[in-house]
Amino acid sequence: MLKNPAPQIYCFFLIVVLFSCSRRERVDVSHINVKVSIERFDKALDSLNSGNILQKNSEWLNYYGTFYADYMQYILEAGDPRDTVQLASVLERVIATDDFKALKASVYDTYPSMEAQETGLTDAFKHLKYYFPAIDIPRFVAFFSGFAVQTPIGEDYIGIGLDMFLGADSKFYPALRESIPYYLARRFTPENIVPRVTESYIREELFPQQELDVSLLQHMVYQGKVLYVMERAMPDVADSLKIGYTSQQWEWANRFERDIWAWILQENLLYETDYNRIQKYLGEAPFTPELGDQNESAPKLGIFIGWQIVRKYMERHPETTLTELLGITDAQAVLDGGRYRGR
Repeated sequence: MLKNPAPQIYCFFLIVVLFSCSRRERVDVSHINVKVSIERFDKALDSLNSGNILQKNSEWLNYYGTFYADYMQYILEAGDPRDTVQLASVLERVIATDDFKALKASVYDTYPSMEAQETGLTDAFKHLKYYFPAIDIPRFVAFFSGFAVQTPIGEDYIGIGLDMFLGADSKFYPALRESIPYYLARRFTPENIVPRVTESYIREELFPQQELDVSLLQHMVYQGKVLYVMERAMPDVADSLKIGYTSQQWEWANRFERDIWAWILQENLLYETDYNRIQKYLGEAPFTPELGDQNESAPKLGIFIGWQIVRKYMERHPETTLTELLGITDAQAVLDGGRYRGR
């Protein structure tokens, strides 16, 4: 099933993509008062030395607030910043290591400036504010922590772990293959910062998933809504980047969309609630087992199809606002309302 695409498909696919992009809804967000500035806590760390740890700890706790407390306690695992004796001991050891110095140098070399990311996030959050006026724009703080976390969200901030966006060819990632396989590390690039931060905000703050023990259809529609909001928030970001596909995976999923849908129906997966059976269509992976030849299939095909279901629904119901879309709790209503049939 699902054989390799013929060469002619690529010209056709390009035409389809260009046509769909030209139809994508654009809104004027120039009047939205949002300007994202990324605070460089990673550079603030450069001022740390064995003689000023307590002073800097007090300054940073006061200035960075919740982020700093979370960073030290849960991300860096250096301890509660209010326990100055333990914190000073841990930090003194950390900043003296060659690994810390090498990672710091790589982060600074990759990100001498974050103007491109600030521009991208400003545009994304202007769009989010346009569609959801009541939202509060969080604080954005860049850091590095030894590959612990990528985009953590706290009480009033979104963190950006720059050591998780050093580029697919970073010298650090091959040594971490057991915990960070290549199919994940290939997305640890600067151009992934804007979509990953935006996605994290949508999933954690704007539209968190309320139930996990649900059917594949319910998972698909939830994931599809997240990607549809990302689509509206980042109209100029490639769809493949939003979902985390390579260009080849994106082409494969689009070519075989009808076959993927037929497979889900044939295997009676749509209303399956056993997560052990459906997780292969939702989770991160290098490909989807059972589909395609020579492991060339795209992963997360349930998420991809869920996105197409939501798109189809919104095509047929253009009067529906994003707030109303997120408020639809019946996944079957979205499927039926869009009359999705695999394309």
